[in-house]
Amino acid sequence: MLEQSILSVIVGLLVGVGSVLAIFWIRNRQGQMEVQAAQNTAARIIDEAKKDANAIKKEAEIHARDSVQQERTEFEKEVRESRRELQAQEKRLVVKEEGLDKRVDSLEKRENELGRREASLKSREKMVEEKSAEYERQINAAKEQLERVAGLTREEAKKSLIEEMVEEAKYEASKRIRIIEEEAKSEAARKGQKIVALAIERLAGDFVAERSVTVMPLPNDELKGKIIGREGRNIRALEAATGIDLIVDDTPETVVISGHNPIRREIARLSLEKLISDGRIHPGRIEEVVRKSEQEIDEAIREAGQKAIFDVGIHGVHPEIVKLLGRLKYRYSYAQNVLLHSIEAAFICGAMAAELGLNEKQARRAALLHDIGKAVDHEVEGSHAIIGAELARKYGESPKIVNAIAAHHEDVKAETILAPLVDAADALSGARPGARREMMESYTRRLEELERIVNSFRGVEKSYAVQAGREIRIMVQHDLVSDDEAARMAREIAKKIENEMTYPGQIKVTVIREMRAVDYAK
Repeated sequence: MLEQSILSVIVGLLVGVGSVLAIFWIRNRQGQMEVQAAQNTAARIIDEAKKDANAIKKEAEIHARDSVQQERTEFEKEVRESRRELQAQEKRLVVKEEGLDKRVDSLEKRENELGRREASLKSREKMVEEKSAEYERQINAAKEQLERVAGLTREEAKKSLIEEMVEEAKYEASKRIRIIEEEAKSEAARKGQKIVALAIERLAGDFVAERSVTVMPLPNDELKGKIIGREGRNIRALEAATGIDLIVDDTPETVVISGHNPIRREIARLSLEKLISDGRIHPGRIEEVVRKSEQEIDEAIREAGQKAIFDVGIHGVHPEIVKLLGRLKYRYSYAQNVLLHSIEAAFICGAMAAELGLNEKQARRAALLHDIGKAVDHEVEGSHAIIGAELARKYGESPKIVNAIAAHHEDVKAETILAPLVDAADALSGARPGARREMMESYTRRLEELERIVNSFRGVEKSYAVQAGREIRIMVQHDLVSDDEAARMAREIAKKIENEMTYPGQIKVTVIREMRAVDYAK
């Protein structure tokens, strides 16, 4: 039994050891299989990684080759451009070098020529000095001989010779001046006549001979008492409100409105018309009517300025300049309405500018605005041309327009061709026969002054003022004044008239020399 037990124990031990060995072998086998599988997986992953690495390597190589190719292309392009630029610079340098060579040659030639001229001048100077010395000797001999023959002293002979030379010089100068003037006028006269004729042809405006109102007619003399009021309160209120003077005298059915400001004078006239029409004349009513009249005149001024701008065909004018233009409706120069004169000058200036190939609208603009200084010239010191230029500059007009306004009476120097065109258009409009009128006394005095200036010249036989003093025709004695001296006399008379007289427009001076041959048949 013991042996069986021991045997059974041994068998159990053997079975347990076998079981352990079997289990160990099985696990070892599984481990080997897992290692083999892991090795296979690792080998597969390594192969895939190698394949990916090769693909990335190839892609990088292709990208690198493309980048190198692109860099090479750009480098070659830059090299070509640099080479082209260098070639162009080289050509320019060659051209400049050739030009410098030519200039050097030209300078050398000029230097040689100057050397020759200098030598020639020196020789001529020497000859001139010799001839001067010879002339001096001859003059001294002639003076001595003249003194012996004429029995004159040296000073007397010198004075006589100087007078003779001065007269001869004047004659030669007059002759030369006449030739030059004829050459210049041969072309200028034709051009000027064409421009003026075309401007007159294109100008189709209505001219209004409107005078400033200074006399107010009344329906009857009974209204004078109402206008004056009790103890003069109505007339004082009207004068205080309008800033003008009312003159109520013995003139039947008439009240005289007196004042330097034409706009205030128009306000007074309009207010007086309304008061007379209404019949209620007292200080309170007067102030109310004057305020309404001022509003109506302001509106009329604005409308007149806008209409002038529309008629001339310009735009972009500042509203203040529009008002200034409208104020010119109530201003007169030698009885010519300044606004109508400005519109007329604008059309003339535009026509002349078109003929000369200049900016027609700019010329019209400058001529329309050339007299805006007259709208405020009694309120600001200075000439109306300078005042108008300052106003135009203040309200944004261009420098050309400003200079044309300032220079149209030669107060400042003309900087562009627009200024003389405006001056000419102003003169054409103002000097037109019938455009301006003046008082009989000043007209007579001006003609007398004109005749006095003309008759002060030697050789004048008769003088006639024609075309209302716009032209003076002078008859000279043919034996005292030659043809060349007649041209010089016309120029000197014109200058003396400019310096000593004041007149509107311009005055034409015509010197007439008539040669008559008389003989008798016996």
